[in-house]
Amino acid sequence: MAAVWQQVLAVDARYAAYRSPRCPQFRTQYVRRRSQLLRERAQGGALEGGTRRWYLRLRARLLAQRYGALSEAGSCRAHSGSALRASRTTLDRMEDFEEDPRAPRGHRRSLSRGSHPGAPRGSTDERPPGVVPTPLAEASRAMAGDTTLSENYAFAGVYHVFDQHTDSAVPKVQFAHDDRHLLACCSLDGTISVCRLAPGPPAVLRVLRGHDGGVADFAWSLSNDVLVSASLDGTLRLWAPNDGRCIRRVPDPDGAALLCCAFQPLNNNLTVVGSARHMVRVVNISTGKAARGGAGRLPGRVLALCFDAPGRVLWAGDDRGSISSFLCDPGTGRLTKASRVVVQAGGSITSLSARAWASREAPDPSLLVNACPDRLLLFRVVEEEGSGAPGLRLRRSFPTRHREQPLRSCFCPLMSFRQGACVVTGSEDACVHFFDVGRSARATVNTLQGHGHAVLAVAFNCDESLLASSDAAGTVIVWRRQHA
Repeated sequence: MAAVWQQVLAVDARYAAYRSPRCPQFRTQYVRRRSQLLRERAQGGALEGGTRRWYLRLRARLLAQRYGALSEAGSCRAHSGSALRASRTTLDRMEDFEEDPRAPRGHRRSLSRGSHPGAPRGSTDERPPGVVPTPLAEASRAMAGDTTLSENYAFAGVYHVFDQHTDSAVPKVQFAHDDRHLLACCSLDGTISVCRLAPGPPAVLRVLRGHDGGVADFAWSLSNDVLVSASLDGTLRLWAPNDGRCIRRVPDPDGAALLCCAFQPLNNNLTVVGSARHMVRVVNISTGKAARGGAGRLPGRVLALCFDAPGRVLWAGDDRGSISSFLCDPGTGRLTKASRVVVQAGGSITSLSARAWASREAPDPSLLVNACPDRLLLFRVVEEEGSGAPGLRLRRSFPTRHREQPLRSCFCPLMSFRQGACVVTGSEDACVHFFDVGRSARATVNTLQGHGHAVLAVAFNCDESLLASSDAAGTVIVWRRQHA
């Protein structure tokens, strides 16, 4: 039944903008109430398959008759087509997920071609040669449990909807480190929201104000006592999220818009920032000064930054479709150019995420990349022969709807010893997509629908019980994982 009400919610969300164009707060209130009523209905019993399809198609027709034609949700380019056609696309996508009568309430099994109900589960004790489990990996394995990927990622419940950034895109959401309920999100309205999901009702704790332009990116320090933000106004700001104070303001030396930022994982006194003038710079946040030798130039505007787990390699993506790597001294912040790979000629690299190893089937260091147009790429990180510089070898490619928006993706945090592994990405089709990186065909594990516009960013909390997603209209949805 969870799949049923999520499909209905997705259809309603696509029409939300038509209901009250002059009162955006009502749109969010409607989606919240609709979600609540559908959850109550789901607890009352299940609908038969024929009744479900009849109701969904009837609902889509009524909305199409009431509000007229609807362009493809989330796309920056208008597409012709009726609302009924868009809704049918939603239904066809979700019909691969059916209720499993043997599974606990809230779990779903995938009936996509490439798996079948009788397929045996892999033993969780198998490990690839040469992989030595760490205590952290063993804890991850225990938290994941003996469940299939489809069961693990049956995120179907809307835990909460935040709308404090209505009508301004939210390009990033991120949970605090090792905290299940502390969430932050930045907006092109120039603010950053710090939200608490529990205990008590979900609420916005404080809104950080001070930037004169949109906030393109932010990052939590390892101890969660500091936030750093990069803004289109050309400044980097340091915040105390506990009380909302701006601790320091650091202007860009070139006066360029700042598009991305990241903490040095081994030295949180250093922050790396990327600018619209093709520069990558390391900044000492204690002094506000650039680190000596901590600068590098890319072929295009710097859209994405991330460090590898040891903090020795910095990856940077630009709007020319290339990924550059730098060797970073964690003590001084000095950058040494290592390599450059053209991943998507004529496109853009909008998101980078690094992991020490993706899964037990793929124990090598990995890099997850959103490449415009229309690709989510998973690379294996290797050492180039001769130079020893970090290189990239393509492992998997997944199709996405990605043409104009700065989409983000992430690894699932608890996939170390689970059979298979998942990555999650936003998409311009207004959906959140889960992909199994170990499946050669039919890699889609789950699809979450509920946004009415392009989904820009996704983020898990530390134990995967909650997933946050944000869209181009300012809505942030927190999804709840269905437990037994």
